[in-house]
Amino acid sequence: MNAVDVVLPCLDEAAALPWVLARIPEGYRAIVVDNGSTDGSPEIAAELGATVVTEPRRGFGAACHAGLEAATAPIVCFCDCDASLDPRLLPTVADPVADGRADLVLGRRRPTSAGAWPVHARLGNLVLSRMIRRRTGVGLHDLGPMRAARRIALLDLGITDRRSGYPLEMVVKAADTGWRVGEIDVPYLPRTGRSKVTGTWKGTWHAVRDMRAVLR
Repeated sequence: MNAVDVVLPCLDEAAALPWVLARIPEGYRAIVVDNGSTDGSPEIAAELGATVVTEPRRGFGAACHAGLEAATAPIVCFCDCDASLDPRLLPTVADPVADGRADLVLGRRRPTSAGAWPVHARLGNLVLSRMIRRRTGVGLHDLGPMRAARRIALLDLGITDRRSGYPLEMVVKAADTGWRVGEIDVPYLPRTGRSKVTGTWKGTWHAVRDMRAVLR
């Protein structure tokens, strides 16, 4: 059995997949969850050795949860599939969970260039981070998409959101359950292709709306 499974939600990421999958650490298994791609992403992922899961229900949370349910390793990581985050850094978020120092670790994104993180997406993240701190008391600065926790514990949280609110509900329920939640700085690179969630003002607004609903 692999020590860690890596859930990679995927929607039309054919251009990024070769780089992403080539950088999955040894002992980690890539689970690419296809969420309706039309560019051959699932075929490319399978050819490159990833486990491919198909999730017909559209939504970031739906893809994440399908990957979590398909995982079998004791620890599960989540990571964007657009080459904005380097999978070689996954041990930095997984190791504190594996050795018992934390229950949930998020990668705090540190942009490597001005274009890596659009202003509207950064502002949306700032608003949500403040809301999280007020709601949970957890001192997070970023709702980072690179994260790690134990698989069974994640399933036991009973996360119900299947849209953009999924990563926030994970943090809120973890905090409410008494988990030790931490964050570690990770470089944030310009993504390959256009973001489906925060690439536009409209996408960012929808994500913030979904997450505010979770907080309510």
